[in-house]
Amino acid sequence: MSTYLPTIKQLQYLVALHQHGHFGRAADASFVSQSTLSAGIRELESLLGVTLVERSRRVVRFTALGEQVVAKANRLLREAEELADLVQASGKPLVGELRMSVIPTIAPFLLPRILPRLKRERPELKLLLREETSHDALESLSHGRVDCVLLALPFDTGDAALAHIADDRLFIAFPKDDPRDPPASVKPEMIDQGRLLLLEDGHCLRDHALAACSRSELRASAAMIGTSLHTLVQLVNNDLGLTMLPEMALEAGILNGTNVVARPVDSPTAKREIVLAWRKNSPREADFQLLAEELRAG
Repeated sequence: MSTYLPTIKQLQYLVALHQHGHFGRAADASFVSQSTLSAGIRELESLLGVTLVERSRRVVRFTALGEQVVAKANRLLREAEELADLVQASGKPLVGELRMSVIPTIAPFLLPRILPRLKRERPELKLLLREETSHDALESLSHGRVDCVLLALPFDTGDAALAHIADDRLFIAFPKDDPRDPPASVKPEMIDQGRLLLLEDGHCLRDHALAACSRSELRASAAMIGTSLHTLVQLVNNDLGLTMLPEMALEAGILNGTNVVARPVDSPTAKREIVLAWRKNSPREADFQLLAEELRAG
Protein backbone atom coordinates (compact mmCIF):
# COMPACT_ATOMS: atom_id res chain seq x y z
CA MET A 1 0.00 0.00 0.00
CA SER A 2 1.25 3.48 -0.86
CA THR A 3 2.74 5.39 2.05
CA TYR A 4 1.44 8.65 0.64
CA LEU A 5 -2.14 9.67 -0.03
CA PRO A 6 -3.52 12.44 -2.24
CA THR A 7 -4.16 15.72 -0.48
CA ILE A 8 -7.53 17.47 -0.41
CA LYS A 9 -5.96 20.36 -2.34
CA GLN A 10 -4.72 18.07 -5.13
CA LEU A 11 -8.17 16.53 -5.48
CA GLN A 12 -9.77 19.98 -5.53
CA TYR A 13 -7.46 21.05 -8.36
CA LEU A 14 -8.30 17.90 -10.34
CA VAL A 15 -12.06 18.37 -9.89
CA ALA A 16 -11.81 22.07 -10.84
CA LEU A 17 -9.97 21.17 -14.05
CA HIS A 18 -12.60 18.57 -14.90
CA GLN A 19 -15.40 21.06 -14.24
CA HIS A 20 -13.94 23.92 -16.27
CA GLY A 21 -12.02 21.98 -18.94
CA HIS A 22 -9.30 24.63 -18.98
CA PHE A 23 -6.25 25.16 -16.75
CA GLY A 24 -6.62 28.93 -16.60
CA ARG A 25 -10.32 28.92 -15.70
CA ALA A 26 -9.79 26.10 -13.19
CA ALA A 27 -6.97 28.07 -11.55
CA ASP A 28 -9.14 31.21 -11.34
CA ALA A 29 -11.96 29.20 -9.76
CA SER A 30 -9.47 27.74 -7.27
CA PHE A 31 -7.94 31.16 -6.48
CA VAL A 32 -4.41 30.02 -7.38
CA SER A 33 -2.05 30.59 -10.28
CA GLN A 34 -2.22 28.31 -13.30
CA SER A 35 1.27 27.00 -12.58
CA THR A 36 0.28 26.10 -9.00
CA LEU A 37 -2.78 24.18 -10.16
CA SER A 38 -0.86 22.40 -12.93
CA ALA A 39 1.93 21.46 -10.54
CA GLY A 40 -0.58 20.11 -8.02
CA ILE A 41 -2.17 17.84 -10.61
CA ARG A 42 1.24 16.63 -11.84
CA GLU A 43 2.19 15.82 -8.24
CA LEU A 44 -1.03 13.82 -7.92
CA GLU A 45 -0.26 11.90 -11.11
CA SER A 46 3.29 11.23 -9.92
CA LEU A 47 2.01 10.07 -6.54
CA LEU A 48 -0.46 7.66 -8.15
CA GLY A 49 1.95 6.63 -10.91
CA VAL A 50 -0.63 7.18 -13.69
CA THR A 51 -1.67 9.79 -16.27
CA LEU A 52 -5.02 11.34 -15.42
CA VAL A 53 -5.06 14.21 -17.92
CA GLU A 54 -3.90 14.29 -21.53
CA ARG A 55 -2.58 17.78 -22.24
CA SER A 56 -2.30 19.60 -25.55
CA ARG A 57 -2.31 23.25 -26.60
CA ARG A 58 -6.00 23.25 -27.42
CA VAL A 59 -7.61 20.41 -25.49
CA VAL A 60 -7.65 19.08 -21.94
CA ARG A 61 -8.82 15.48 -22.06
CA PHE A 62 -9.21 13.15 -19.09
CA THR A 63 -8.18 9.53 -19.49
CA ALA A 64 -10.69 6.79 -18.71
CA LEU A 65 -8.96 6.24 -15.39
CA GLY A 66 -8.90 10.01 -14.84
CA GLU A 67 -12.68 10.11 -15.16
CA GLN A 68 -12.98 7.40 -12.50
CA VAL A 69 -10.59 9.25 -10.19
CA VAL A 70 -12.58 12.47 -10.61
CA ALA A 71 -15.80 10.68 -9.67
CA LYS A 72 -14.15 9.27 -6.55
CA ALA A 73 -12.55 12.65 -5.77
CA ASN A 74 -15.97 14.32 -5.88
CA ARG A 75 -17.27 11.84 -3.30
CA LEU A 76 -14.21 12.29 -1.07
CA LEU A 77 -14.44 16.07 -1.21
CA ARG A 78 -18.13 15.92 -0.34
CA GLU A 79 -17.33 13.70 2.64
CA ALA A 80 -14.65 16.18 3.73
CA GLU A 81 -17.18 19.01 3.46
CA GLU A 82 -19.65 17.04 5.55
CA LEU A 83 -16.96 16.39 8.17
CA ALA A 84 -16.41 20.15 8.45
CA ASP A 85 -20.19 20.67 8.53
CA LEU A 86 -20.50 18.16 11.37
CA VAL A 87 -18.04 20.12 13.49
CA GLN A 88 -19.69 23.41 12.63
CA ALA A 89 -23.15 22.07 13.41
CA SER A 90 -22.05 21.26 16.95
CA GLY A 91 -21.74 24.97 17.71
CA LYS A 92 -24.26 27.79 17.56
CA PRO A 93 -26.95 27.68 14.84
CA LEU A 94 -26.43 29.68 11.65
CA VAL A 95 -22.86 30.80 12.27
CA GLY A 96 -19.81 30.73 10.01
CA GLU A 97 -19.80 30.24 6.25
CA LEU A 98 -22.83 28.97 4.38
CA ARG A 99 -22.66 28.73 0.58
CA MET A 100 -25.97 29.13 -1.21
CA SER A 101 -26.88 29.08 -4.91
CA VAL A 102 -29.95 31.06 -5.96
CA ILE A 103 -31.66 30.93 -9.36
CA PRO A 104 -31.75 34.19 -11.40
CA THR A 105 -35.55 34.52 -11.26
CA ILE A 106 -35.43 34.63 -7.45
CA ALA A 107 -32.11 36.27 -6.52
CA PRO A 108 -32.74 39.93 -7.51
CA PHE A 109 -36.24 40.00 -6.05
CA LEU A 110 -36.07 38.07 -2.77
CA LEU A 111 -32.50 38.58 -1.57
CA PRO A 112 -32.48 42.40 -1.30
CA ARG A 113 -35.46 42.13 1.02
CA ILE A 114 -33.99 39.39 3.21
CA LEU A 115 -30.23 39.95 3.36
CA PRO A 116 -30.23 43.20 5.41
CA ARG A 117 -32.31 41.56 8.13
CA LEU A 118 -30.15 38.42 8.13
CA LYS A 119 -27.02 40.54 8.42
CA ARG A 120 -28.55 42.45 11.30
CA GLU A 121 -30.02 39.50 13.20
CA ARG A 122 -27.39 36.86 12.31
CA PRO A 123 -24.11 38.81 12.38
CA GLU A 124 -22.02 35.63 12.78
CA LEU A 125 -23.45 34.09 9.60
CA LYS A 126 -21.33 34.60 6.48
CA LEU A 127 -23.62 33.85 3.53
CA LEU A 128 -21.68 33.23 0.31
CA LEU A 129 -24.01 33.54 -2.68
CA ARG A 130 -23.77 32.45 -6.30
CA GLU A 131 -26.41 32.84 -9.01
CA GLU A 132 -26.98 29.75 -11.17
CA THR A 133 -29.74 28.11 -13.17
CA SER A 134 -31.61 25.30 -11.40
CA HIS A 135 -29.68 22.54 -13.18
CA ASP A 136 -26.26 24.08 -12.47
CA ALA A 137 -27.21 24.90 -8.87
CA LEU A 138 -28.23 21.31 -8.14
CA GLU A 139 -25.01 20.09 -9.79
CA SER A 140 -23.09 22.40 -7.45
CA LEU A 141 -25.04 21.01 -4.50
CA SER A 142 -24.39 17.40 -5.54
CA HIS A 143 -20.65 18.02 -5.91
CA GLY A 144 -20.32 19.95 -2.66
CA ARG A 145 -19.58 23.33 -4.20
CA VAL A 146 -22.53 24.84 -2.31
CA ASP A 147 -24.36 23.85 0.87
CA CYS A 148 -27.91 24.69 -0.17
CA VAL A 149 -29.95 25.99 -3.09
CA LEU A 150 -32.88 28.39 -3.30
CA LEU A 151 -34.96 27.45 -6.34
CA ALA A 152 -38.49 27.02 -7.68
CA LEU A 153 -40.60 23.92 -8.26
CA PRO A 154 -41.71 22.05 -10.21
CA PHE A 155 -38.17 20.92 -11.03
CA ASP A 156 -36.48 17.56 -10.58
CA THR A 157 -34.41 17.95 -7.39
CA GLY A 158 -33.40 14.28 -7.15
CA ASP A 159 -32.99 13.09 -3.56
CA ALA A 160 -32.33 16.56 -2.08
CA ALA A 161 -34.11 17.49 1.13
CA LEU A 162 -36.57 20.38 0.69
CA ALA A 163 -38.20 23.03 2.84
CA HIS A 164 -41.15 25.08 1.56
CA ILE A 165 -40.59 28.84 1.52
CA ALA A 166 -43.55 30.31 -0.39
CA ASP A 167 -45.96 29.94 -3.29
CA ASP A 168 -45.34 32.52 -6.01
CA ARG A 169 -48.25 33.33 -8.36
CA LEU A 170 -47.68 34.03 -12.05
CA PHE A 171 -49.02 37.13 -13.81
CA ILE A 172 -49.34 38.09 -17.47
CA ALA A 173 -47.67 41.43 -18.27
CA PHE A 174 -48.70 43.58 -21.24
CA PRO A 175 -48.43 47.19 -22.47
CA LYS A 176 -50.68 49.58 -20.54
CA ASP A 177 -52.54 50.73 -23.66
CA ASP A 178 -52.99 47.23 -25.10
CA PRO A 179 -56.13 47.41 -27.29
CA ARG A 180 -57.13 43.92 -26.15
CA ASP A 181 -57.55 45.30 -22.59
CA PRO A 182 -57.32 41.98 -20.69
CA PRO A 183 -59.75 41.45 -17.78
CA ALA A 184 -58.87 41.48 -14.07
CA SER A 185 -57.64 37.87 -14.37
CA VAL A 186 -56.54 36.26 -17.63
CA LYS A 187 -57.56 32.77 -18.64
CA PRO A 188 -54.80 30.72 -20.36
CA GLU A 189 -56.78 30.43 -23.60
CA MET A 190 -56.78 34.22 -23.90
CA ILE A 191 -52.97 34.41 -24.13
CA ASP A 192 -51.85 35.24 -27.67
CA GLN A 193 -49.16 32.67 -28.42
CA GLY A 194 -47.77 34.81 -31.25
CA ARG A 195 -46.95 37.64 -28.81
CA LEU A 196 -45.70 35.61 -25.85
CA LEU A 197 -42.10 36.36 -24.84
CA LEU A 198 -40.37 33.89 -22.53
CA LEU A 199 -36.94 33.31 -21.04
CA GLU A 200 -34.41 31.37 -23.06
CA ASP A 201 -34.04 27.64 -22.52
CA GLY A 202 -32.37 26.72 -19.23
CA HIS A 203 -34.54 28.91 -17.00
CA CYS A 204 -37.13 26.88 -15.10
CA LEU A 205 -39.55 29.84 -15.06
CA ARG A 206 -39.96 29.31 -18.80
CA ASP A 207 -41.36 25.83 -18.11
CA HIS A 208 -43.47 27.13 -15.22
CA ALA A 209 -45.00 29.74 -17.52
CA LEU A 210 -45.83 27.17 -20.18
CA ALA A 211 -47.30 24.81 -17.57
CA ALA A 212 -49.45 27.66 -16.27
CA CYS A 213 -50.93 28.07 -19.75
CA SER A 214 -51.70 24.34 -20.06
CA ARG A 215 -51.37 24.70 -23.82
CA SER A 216 -48.86 22.42 -25.49
CA GLU A 217 -48.80 24.40 -28.75
CA LEU A 218 -47.12 27.33 -26.96
CA ARG A 219 -43.96 25.25 -26.61
CA ALA A 220 -43.39 25.34 -30.34
CA SER A 221 -44.35 28.90 -31.15
CA ALA A 222 -43.47 31.07 -28.15
CA ALA A 223 -40.72 33.61 -28.85
CA MET A 224 -38.17 32.52 -26.25
CA ILE A 225 -35.67 35.32 -26.54
CA GLY A 226 -35.27 36.84 -23.09
CA THR A 227 -32.10 36.41 -21.06
CA SER A 228 -33.63 37.92 -17.91
CA LEU A 229 -36.98 39.09 -16.58
CA HIS A 230 -35.80 42.71 -16.78
CA THR A 231 -35.08 42.23 -20.49
CA LEU A 232 -38.56 40.79 -21.05
CA VAL A 233 -40.17 43.73 -19.26
CA GLN A 234 -38.32 46.18 -21.52
CA LEU A 235 -39.46 44.27 -24.60
CA VAL A 236 -43.07 44.45 -23.41
CA ASN A 237 -42.60 48.13 -22.53
CA ASN A 238 -41.64 48.72 -26.16
CA ASP A 239 -44.82 46.98 -27.34
CA LEU A 240 -42.97 43.94 -28.70
CA GLY A 241 -45.21 41.40 -27.00
CA LEU A 242 -46.34 40.19 -23.61
CA THR A 243 -44.72 38.00 -20.99
CA MET A 244 -45.27 36.16 -17.73
CA LEU A 245 -43.84 37.40 -14.43
CA PRO A 246 -43.75 35.96 -10.89
CA GLU A 247 -45.48 37.87 -8.13
CA MET A 248 -42.24 38.38 -6.19
CA ALA A 249 -40.80 40.32 -9.14
CA LEU A 250 -43.86 42.56 -9.21
CA GLU A 251 -43.64 43.16 -5.46
CA ALA A 252 -39.96 44.06 -5.90
CA GLY A 253 -40.98 46.80 -8.36
CA ILE A 254 -39.84 45.33 -11.66
CA LEU A 255 -42.55 47.36 -13.47
CA ASN A 256 -41.65 50.67 -11.83
CA GLY A 257 -41.00 53.37 -14.42
CA THR A 258 -42.57 51.38 -17.24
CA ASN A 259 -45.88 51.44 -19.09
CA VAL A 260 -46.44 47.76 -18.37
CA VAL A 261 -49.27 46.35 -16.27
CA ALA A 262 -49.77 42.82 -14.97
CA ARG A 263 -52.79 40.71 -14.12
CA PRO A 264 -52.97 37.23 -12.58
CA VAL A 265 -53.34 34.14 -14.74
CA ASP A 266 -56.60 32.39 -13.94
CA SER A 267 -55.30 28.83 -13.60
CA PRO A 268 -54.59 26.53 -10.63
CA THR A 269 -51.18 25.77 -12.15
CA ALA A 270 -50.22 29.44 -12.54
CA LYS A 271 -47.75 29.44 -9.67
CA ARG A 272 -44.36 28.12 -8.65
CA GLU A 273 -43.21 26.86 -5.26
CA ILE A 274 -40.09 28.46 -3.78
CA VAL A 275 -38.03 25.96 -1.77
CA LEU A 276 -34.68 25.62 -0.03
CA ALA A 277 -32.83 22.41 -0.96
CA TRP A 278 -29.86 20.70 0.66
CA ARG A 279 -28.16 17.30 0.62
CA LYS A 280 -30.19 14.67 2.43
CA ASN A 281 -28.75 13.61 5.81
CA SER A 282 -26.52 16.68 5.97
CA PRO A 283 -25.24 17.29 9.52
CA ARG A 284 -26.26 20.93 9.10
CA GLU A 285 -29.94 20.14 8.50
CA ALA A 286 -30.94 22.12 11.58
CA ASP A 287 -29.17 25.16 10.09
CA PHE A 288 -31.02 24.79 6.81
CA GLN A 289 -34.38 24.41 8.53
CA LEU A 290 -33.62 27.56 10.51
CA LEU A 291 -32.54 29.39 7.36
CA ALA A 292 -35.79 28.33 5.71
CA GLU A 293 -37.69 29.88 8.64
CA GLU A 294 -35.73 33.10 8.17
CA LEU A 295 -36.54 33.12 4.44
CA ARG A 296 -40.23 32.50 5.11
CA ALA A 297 -40.26 35.42 7.56
CA GLY A 298 -38.74 37.72 4.93
